[in-house]
Amino acid sequence: MFMVQCKDKPGHLQTRLDNRPAHLEYVKGFLDKIVVGGPLLSDDGQAMIGSAFVIDFDDRAELDAFLANDPYAKAGLFESVIVNRYKKVLP
Repeated sequence: MFMVQCKDKPGHLQTRLDNRPAHLEYVKGFLDKIVVGGPLLSDDGQAMIGSAFVIDFDDRAELDAFLANDPYAKAGLFESVIVNRYKKVLP
């Protein structure tokens, strides 16, 4: 299992909005793997500034393929992507 945090490039909200329908359609194909996912928000909760997932892939290669084929990644939206192995303990 992996935890992924993707931060958008500054000033790229329109890129996010333009690609959001394709992104949502893409991730629907992985609902059996996604534990939790959604947008990261600005401190005031008003703007989307990135994406976060906890996703249950067996290995990093599967995750990398998932990330590389995401319409957001293909559009060059992300400034950074942080990936860590994750172990669910609670609840």
